[in-house]
Amino acid sequence: MADVVSPRPPAPLPTRRILCLHLPYLSTDRIRRQGLGRSWRNPPSTRPALAPLAVVAKVKNALRLVALDKTAERLGLTRGQPLADARAMVPALDVVDDDPAADLALIEAIADWAERYTPLVALDEHQQEARSAEGATEKQKNGLFLDITGSSHLFGGETTLLADLDARLRAQGFLPRAAIADTPGAASAAARFGEPTVVPEGGSAEMLKPLPLAALRLDHDTVSALDRVGLKKIGQIMGRPRAPLAARFGKTLIRRLDQALGTEEEAISPRRPAPAMIAERRFAEPIAREEDIAATLSALAAMLAKILEARGEGARLFELSLFRVDGAVSRIAVGAGRPLRAPDRVLDLFREKFAGLGEEIDAGFGFDMARLAVLAAAPVDPAQIDLAGDAMAEDDLDGLIDRIGARLGPDRVARIQSHASHIPERAEFHTSQQGEQGPEQPLPPAVIDRPLRLFARPEPIDAIAEIPDGPPVRFRWRRVLYRVARAEGPERIASEWWRQDIDITRDYFRVEDPAGHRFWLYREGLYGRELITPRWYLHGVFG
Repeated sequence: MADVVSPRPPAPLPTRRILCLHLPYLSTDRIRRQGLGRSWRNPPSTRPALAPLAVVAKVKNALRLVALDKTAERLGLTRGQPLADARAMVPALDVVDDDPAADLALIEAIADWAERYTPLVALDEHQQEARSAEGATEKQKNGLFLDITGSSHLFGGETTLLADLDARLRAQGFLPRAAIADTPGAASAAARFGEPTVVPEGGSAEMLKPLPLAALRLDHDTVSALDRVGLKKIGQIMGRPRAPLAARFGKTLIRRLDQALGTEEEAISPRRPAPAMIAERRFAEPIAREEDIAATLSALAAMLAKILEARGEGARLFELSLFRVDGAVSRIAVGAGRPLRAPDRVLDLFREKFAGLGEEIDAGFGFDMARLAVLAAAPVDPAQIDLAGDAMAEDDLDGLIDRIGARLGPDRVARIQSHASHIPERAEFHTSQQGEQGPEQPLPPAVIDRPLRLFARPEPIDAIAEIPDGPPVRFRWRRVLYRVARAEGPERIASEWWRQDIDITRDYFRVEDPAGHRFWLYREGLYGRELITPRWYLHGVFG
């Protein structure tokens, strides 16, 4: 008799550490903060008790509760309940209209603040999918995922990090639930349905067993179907044959279980790309003076310079993040025309940026953390050494361009690059001087005399020619009549055969008036073949 081998789940993937932050009272906390301030959870003894609060929205042509504060929940109100029923149960209920845009802006601001722990912060997209599938009610995201793999030691360990996050959010007027586990699914289940805690590595399965199946982020219909057959806890499906479960309740059930256990990879999508390298500093006492910020920036730039030099690279784009004690985050980015790593040059660029921003950066009660990140880097040649053994200074022109870009913005500084096209206005294009640059393209040989600068758009003129295909003898431009003393041409330019947007031939002429003014103009259209009456345009001037 042959042995029967039951299928086993695949081996767990390499361990990650994911922190899930769940804010169950996001909407009501936002409303309380707006009315009572950030410290509303620590009220003075003289303040009267607050009425229960609910947020309502129209769902299927009926006003229903979409968010509740803790007091309203204790009185027996539930999300999705009709407003009329809720008022009958709690006459003193305070009701506010739903504002999804404000909730989304708040969770985005909290995500910015959470980057103090790790740059890999993502919105809890799956949590939103589960609520939508239930039909419900709460439409805004109110959770975050933080990938803290390898970064918790900077805060004294995972337990200390979790306690710090909880204390800071409570001080800002929120009531958070957070947990750390090996997978996003396990961390989400612990934060939303279990006891917020640090799940030890490899302990996700034991933590999940007593939790309800809704903790797997399943839709309402699947949870109801499982409940009808007596399956209520995650532990009840862990040891059951997988094929019958998938056939009856869908593959999503098995996929969610595997993701929570770590046998199937679940990626989280950070809101912002991870920097190439970062340097940061935390302060025992908040700083606010410009001198202190400059000294910190210089020290961080020196730390990054060593890393860049070891890698043979220079930074093309820097970002400074300043974290205020009240949770607000200010971000300032500067770019460089050429890769650089000299701390004094980095400091100069940020000084110009601060001067351009003016009073837009509000220090509030001070910054308790600063981070300098390299968002883009590129290889850089070793510094040239002069006869005295000192490194030669970088080109002054590059420094000037970088300072102008930092003061006025990178879009104000551009470089001209050639493009393979015969049409003059398409023969060149402008690219940002700061940031990544494409390979240099050699310019075509200057065999034809053309203006160095062309008009942004060719300007129409009135011209008279002795013969239809000849140069003009006089023309009127901007209400001034010019007589042609000398003319050279035509230079015939037709559109590229693969383009259909410009299909009219141009005949360009270089003309000069008796006073020595030189113009570059063209006749658009060939007589009798393309246009009955060709049009004349002035495209540029010489000198």
